[in-house]
Amino acid sequence: MIKKTILGLLGVAISAGALTGCEKLTESIKTVAIDPKSSTDSIKAKAATTELTGKLVINPQFDKANDFHEGLAAVRVGDEKSGKWGVINRHGSMVISPQFGYIDHFNSGLAAVQVGDNKTGKWGFINIQGNLVINPQFDHARAFVEGLSAVRIGDDKTGKWGFVDINGKLVITPQFDYAADFSDGLSRIVIGNFNVGKWGFIDKLGRFVINPQFSFANSFSDAIAPVKIGDDDNGKWGFVDKQGKIVINPQFFHANIFSDGLAPVRIGNWESGKSGFIDKQGLITINPQFDEVGPFSEGVAPVRIGDYKTGKWGFIDKKGKMIINPKFRDLNLFIQTYKFSSGLAAVPLGEGEKETWGYIDTEGKITIQPQFSYAYDFSDGLARVRIGGESTGKWGYISR
Repeated sequence: MIKKTILGLLGVAISAGALTGCEKLTESIKTVAIDPKSSTDSIKAKAATTELTGKLVINPQFDKANDFHEGLAAVRVGDEKSGKWGVINRHGSMVISPQFGYIDHFNSGLAAVQVGDNKTGKWGFINIQGNLVINPQFDHARAFVEGLSAVRIGDDKTGKWGFVDINGKLVITPQFDYAADFSDGLSRIVIGNFNVGKWGFIDKLGRFVINPQFSFANSFSDAIAPVKIGDDDNGKWGFVDKQGKIVINPQFFHANIFSDGLAPVRIGNWESGKSGFIDKQGLITINPQFDEVGPFSEGVAPVRIGDYKTGKWGFIDKKGKMIINPKFRDLNLFIQTYKFSSGLAAVPLGEGEKETWGYIDTEGKITIQPQFSYAYDFSDGLARVRIGGESTGKWGYISR
């Protein structure tokens, strides 16, 4: 139940896996060979001859920071309880003064903001000048996606979700117990409890195009979506098209959305099963052999060898070849997953108090030396990095 909740909240969860048809499992399973030339020591040696990027363009000075979107980033000044969020531009100038309880990222020139605290505050939307253009009236709101923003009326237990357009018009009345952002023109919604309710899909007019019938569902990507049929213990995951027709039979213990033409699937349970990848015909293209996998991005996918406590993450290509050997620790899925963005991936090196974050390219070469106490992937050409400890450190930004 906990695993299901985590995956649903993350949307595209890094974890994936599944079961494919028994006839497909008889195919010869090719185990990925780990290349000894890609060892950590080898990567460190290559760093000396790698041209370094990662210039600090906005000095670490913020108590919290979000990614850049549309040339702007939300930052917090002050601690978690009393601090306020404002907005900076790519030069680090504060263009919207810190005054909000929280600011989501800009999209379509608007950002969702919380006015007040978590208990009594309301959510509205500001423009890039910081003016409230949609009055604070919602109990929660998310960034605009495909021209619509998901908003909630009521508390997080009994409230209902609907959607507003960029003019603040409520185009889909709050009626759902949860509604995900639109993807491929459809939003996945649940009627009833998040974990035991029924999931279906609506269009941008709020009409059901696929009636609530699944025990769980993920978002559409490449015109198909993974759905679960059956209960927690015996249910299986398959894929449906936009008309609700099953295009890949339910047969997987878990399945995730397609990216780069492949979807993560799992054979066996979370404790002893293995994960691999299928194509849009449901054929296994990378045999299940990993303890956990993430979706492909820029032609590369993260995979873990070993359990979540002691296992290590590496990266494979779309042929299943291990191109960067497993050497990176497990991450908190609520915070971050390993992925490549703008050709680089943020990774931690070292153990315990000696751990520092840097960036590698798709060959495993260090392009930005490990020097940060924490780092995120690049967004809009900049990446947020922290200097100092989790509670007292400061956040800034580096360039690509």
